Amino acid sequence: MKVIGVTSCPSGVAHTYMSAEALRTAATKYNIKVKVETQGLSGIENRLTQDDIDEADFVVLTTDTSIIGINRFKGKKAIKIEARDLIDYADDLIEKLLDSYY
Repeated sequence: MKVIGVTSCPSGVAHTYMSAEALRTAATKYNIKVKVETQGLSGIENRLTQDDIDEADFVVLTTDTSIIGINRFKGKKAIKIEARDLIDYADDLIEKLLDSYY
């Protein structure tokens, strides 16, 4: 299983990067391939490629602000979650994705 994500928050600082790290940590714990693009104060970092998107089984998107390039994910299984909730519940989210994958 492969998960990709895009995180962003209104200030583009703490929650953007904390939620990205939470998703990476949880996915790694469950041996899931993951790549997370951040859209923060420094702009877009770790930009997802079209191959990343095509190969992904799930897309995790934070809902705190508009995601730049959201149309890239049309037709993909997307989960929308607030950055704070992703920080707090990343393990739970990954477990739910695993349950729906198998």
